[in-house]
Amino acid sequence: MKRVTRRQLMIGLAANAAIVNAHTARRTQANSAVSFGIIGTGGRGCFVGKLMTRDPRARLAGICDIYQDRIDRAAKEVPGAATTRVFKDYRELLQQKDIDAVLIATPVFLHPEHFEAAVNAGKHIYCEKPAGADVAGVKRLMQAGERADKSRVIQFGFQQRFSPEYLAAEVKLRNGDLGEMTLMISFWVWGGSVFRDVQPSPLPPEEHRIRHWGAYKETSGDFIVEQDCHGVDILNWFSQAHPLTAFGDGGRKARKFGDNSDHVCVIYEYPTGLKGWLIGTQLPPSPYWDVKEQFFGTKGVIEVERSYNSWFEAGRQGVDKVESSREITIDAVEHFLGCIVEGRQFNMTLSSAESTLTSILGRMACQLRRRVTWDEMMQSA
Repeated sequence: MKRVTRRQLMIGLAANAAIVNAHTARRTQANSAVSFGIIGTGGRGCFVGKLMTRDPRARLAGICDIYQDRIDRAAKEVPGAATTRVFKDYRELLQQKDIDAVLIATPVFLHPEHFEAAVNAGKHIYCEKPAGADVAGVKRLMQAGERADKSRVIQFGFQQRFSPEYLAAEVKLRNGDLGEMTLMISFWVWGGSVFRDVQPSPLPPEEHRIRHWGAYKETSGDFIVEQDCHGVDILNWFSQAHPLTAFGDGGRKARKFGDNSDHVCVIYEYPTGLKGWLIGTQLPPSPYWDVKEQFFGTKGVIEVERSYNSWFEAGRQGVDKVESSREITIDAVEHFLGCIVEGRQFNMTLSSAESTLTSILGRMACQLRRRVTWDEMMQSA
């Protein structure tokens, strides 16, 4: 028998320890990953869910949708969805003790109900924007957010707040590089959807309402709430307030499906007298789009969108341009998971609710064609 030297023995023990430690590390990493479930596996649920599964700090632990074809879609598009637990009732998913967090990506009018249930279940929550389709729904969501466990991370799909372009622009603003801000403009010009052909719906009314929720005011809040809330959120964020009043105009020019409008122009007035303009339309033909914000000050101008920001200083142009190298929802997902893993408190219910309510305020002003105050809007439900 070949004699094993002490040196060989020690090397072997070290190697075995390394193997054991590697297995333990992998097991610990897997066990410590944030287990999450997806409520609503339509287009957005699959998209954000896929980004979450790509982060090593997260593990898919369940999916939920009331329609089998949506579940089948997730099984094809979201890694791990084909083998994870499947629920048809969101309450059953929320009852699972081993699910730490939920992604809520259901139709807008259901956000308050699903958010409230997730708060009651003690989950970390990533809820798609907006906070609701009407004032009553948003108030319900706000009340739930106020009583949420402070150790739970609550984030909404206002992903610009986490992107390098917008964060760099905000730093310039807060540092005083812009001077006194004199005007804010948000452009949400997005083409294509209003021109699609209308086909008679073979679906029962309730299923039609849910599957085509984005086409109706009752279920989406209208496009100013469902879509343009992103730009409105930036106006509120950069001004550090919600507006006191709004007036504007808008309507329906070419939309063939549903009852939403297709163009709005709103002027918001903030507490300092600062005005924010929202120019929103879905009238251009696809694929034309122009989505950005501009902030005018006494010392310069900041123009920012999802792929860049540019700083225009008096006498110079294009200084300190910041460009993004990836989809900004990745930044938002990384922030959400980072807060959970690192134990950082974060709850953006109030700002998300106020941005949604600001969009509703603009919608009311356009429908009534007169100035509407924040208090009048809040007292409407």
